[in-house]
Amino acid sequence: MNTLFVVVDIITMVLQWLIWALVIWAILSWLIAFNVVNMHNGFVRGVVTGLDRFFNPMLRPIRRILPDMGGIDLAPMVLILLIMLVQRGLPAILLDMTR
Repeated sequence: MNTLFVVVDIITMVLQWLIWALVIWAILSWLIAFNVVNMHNGFVRGVVTGLDRFFNPMLRPIRRILPDMGGIDLAPMVLILLIMLVQRGLPAILLDMTR
């Protein structure tokens, strides 16, 4: 029983880190778009490339479903909402199964 609580806590913590990484990626993309952060910096380029490669496979199916909003990309917000739904629902489902 205690093992399940630990697993649920670890899953919840990883999902929270994923949300924070998405927020950082979105803010970083805005800073690049407004020319505040320069992509010629090797560290910035590495971070952006890594985050792009990590998040684009998750965002691609959402972008196919969402309508074209011009220059506004709502896919990260939808992904954050889906992660929050899993983050709140999964512990309840897993802990109810053990009773």
